Amino acid sequence: MPPAVVLTVNGTGHVLDVPPDTTLLHVLRNDLGLNGPKYGCGLGECGACSVLVGGRVARSCGLAVGDVAGWPVTTLEGLARDGVPDPVQRAFVAEQAAQCGYCLNGMVMTVRALLNVDPAPDDATLLAALRGVLCRCGTHVEILRAARLACGLAGGAATGGEAA
Repeated sequence: MPPAVVLTVNGTGHVLDVPPDTTLLHVLRNDLGLNGPKYGCGLGECGACSVLVGGRVARSCGLAVGDVAGWPVTTLEGLARDGVPDPVQRAFVAEQAAQCGYCLNGMVMTVRALLNVDPAPDDATLLAALRGVLCRCGTHVEILRAARLACGLAGGAATGGEAA
């Protein structure tokens, strides 16, 4: 039997009897029942599986639980405080920035991680942060408007042809 892995996810400690090389995404979805992070490409390139590890964005499909033991992990479900959605979540709802919703976990977690390290990013910094999160259903304008709202940037969606 492998040694137990101890994880703190969304502020709650969990002792898991899984091999330490099990992916964090697998444990989050299958063992802890958290469905914010999604299985996308499986290569850490699309961002659907994004979580915060120590406040920074990380791709859970490529992380082993043994590598994040001891670090606080936050999923989309853990952003709300006392039932109140995180400001980033509120901005995405306000701008109706979803169509299929598959990429939203990565978008929201990426913007939250950016705001954790830079509470007032400029537009170029925001766009650079979102560049690695893919959306295939065409809500780029709404996503960018929501991300800008969350970051306190005026003007809504840019007209320069950026894609999230």
